[in-house]
Amino acid sequence: MIDTSSAFTNRDMNGKYDLRVHLEQAAPIPLKVSFDCHRGELVALVGPSGSGKSTVLRCIAGLNTPRDGQVVCNGVEWLNTDRGLNEPPQKRAVGIVFQSYALFPHLSALENVTVAMQHISADQRKSRALQLLRTVNLEGLEQRRSHQLSGGQQQRIALARALAREPSALLLDEPFSSVDQTTRRKLQRELAGLRGRMAHPIILVTHDVEEACLLADRVCILHRGQSLDIGSPAKILNSPRHKLAARLVGQMNVFEGRIIEHQAQRNVTLLRWLDYELETRHCPRFAAGSTVDWVIPPQNILLHQRVRPSRGERENPVHGTIDELVVLGEVASVTLLIDNRSDTTLTFNLPMHVVQRNRLEAQDQISVSLRAEGIHLMPRNEEDGE
Repeated sequence: MIDTSSAFTNRDMNGKYDLRVHLEQAAPIPLKVSFDCHRGELVALVGPSGSGKSTVLRCIAGLNTPRDGQVVCNGVEWLNTDRGLNEPPQKRAVGIVFQSYALFPHLSALENVTVAMQHISADQRKSRALQLLRTVNLEGLEQRRSHQLSGGQQQRIALARALAREPSALLLDEPFSSVDQTTRRKLQRELAGLRGRMAHPIILVTHDVEEACLLADRVCILHRGQSLDIGSPAKILNSPRHKLAARLVGQMNVFEGRIIEHQAQRNVTLLRWLDYELETRHCPRFAAGSTVDWVIPPQNILLHQRVRPSRGERENPVHGTIDELVVLGEVASVTLLIDNRSDTTLTFNLPMHVVQRNRLEAQDQISVSLRAEGIHLMPRNEEDGE
């Protein structure tokens, strides 16, 4: 597992990051997490159930206290265990949107928002609350109580109430998991639109990698309380730090290989995989003869068309038998047994028109190319294994 704590502790207190978090403890829930979040940036915490995502959020908000850690927002320390500092939740300028909404059922939408405005004068609360309800597209529903509203509308109230605190940081804990898929997509689009008008660092907790990549500027992968990797969605998906991080973001084409040699003049590293010699991007940090893990995202696997071969098919061609071809709307998910090895498969998607044009069926023999630019090499470290 990687240790990012040094990157955290070496940053200047008043540097460019508006929210900085470092948490460590062995029990009751193990934590070893460090990350930063810029003003106006959204960082998504992603991982399976039990990975510590919500615990991290609760530590930021002051609802949980780690054994060791530091939380700094806009240059103000909320937590510093070395100094015995632990500000209570009410003194931390955070807005929180919970998975369960946590609305007051006996209050109207308007009252649910104004209740979070104790920091401003009473005569300003109603106009400010009405403005926030308009911002989240709830104009005209101000007097309705939560049981009279849909799940999506309740979630919008929860967001308006979180913003009503005028927070320095906005924390979203699985905010869309309790609504149907159509409403979820709509709320995601609305949040993406709102972000352009927000100056807050935003932390989103989600188990949905696709949602994280749609909404986040950076994604932090958590596993058993540890931060395994952090980076842009493209980096996390296409260039994961190691095998476990690749698996946790849903990459299925993860394999072991051996470095043959580096050819700097061609900007190529040669990789032995099964009986194939694959060309990859030049990566001299791995010594010739060393064993590595490698991953290829499915979009970098190209079918050799039966009806019209192309010159591009000479790039890392591999062969196999279609084990499964599952139609999923306008695409088909293909599982290919490489050289008929039952323990080695490539998984990728094809548009249905390509499947139909090539008359593909299960048990067909086909060839594909693995794009050299799409192959990403990773260190083989047993501590990173599953």
